[in-house]
Amino acid sequence: MTAILLLVGLLALVGVWVVLTTNTFNRARNQVDAAWSGIDIQLRRRHGLVPNLVDAVKGHAARESATLAAVTQARTAAMTAISATERRTAEAQLTGALAGVQVVAEEYPELRASERFRALQAELSEVEDQIQAARRLYNSSVTTYNTIIQVFPNSMVAGSAYTARDLFQLDSPAERGVPAVAF
Repeated sequence: MTAILLLVGLLALVGVWVVLTTNTFNRARNQVDAAWSGIDIQLRRRHGLVPNLVDAVKGHAARESATLAAVTQARTAAMTAISATERRTAEAQLTGALAGVQVVAEEYPELRASERFRALQAELSEVEDQIQAARRLYNSSVTTYNTIIQVFPNSMVAGSAYTARDLFQLDSPAERGVPAVAF
């Protein structure tokens, strides 16, 4: 009789542990999803700035149509990317294209002097800082989640229902830089 009670008690403890562990996984996964949403919001803000920046540059540097076309094309790709891998690649291309706009601005002093362009540069710089903060939060949440599901004995409960997430990293060191903002 005591062996049966002991077995039932042990099974109850294991059941409680499985429920608590599963709840921990779900909380961590929800935190990752919320952090991704923060990145998405900031990227959409950046996407909204691009047409205004292109218009400001067009007014002063109409000969730079190739650079402006690259920015517009990169923005479109970033907005239509679906998977996380496509999104990272497209956002890296947009960052590079925006750096090209900064190079153009260096060649046109009247553009750098434009109040509208300077305001857009300041706003873009702020958005880039917020994107970096959102990426740090996301990567921290992903690291926590991945650790929770991969450590033993949690990994036995996680099984294939909870898969590791990828960090949001840029692919090349050149893409890691924030576009320079020159006034």
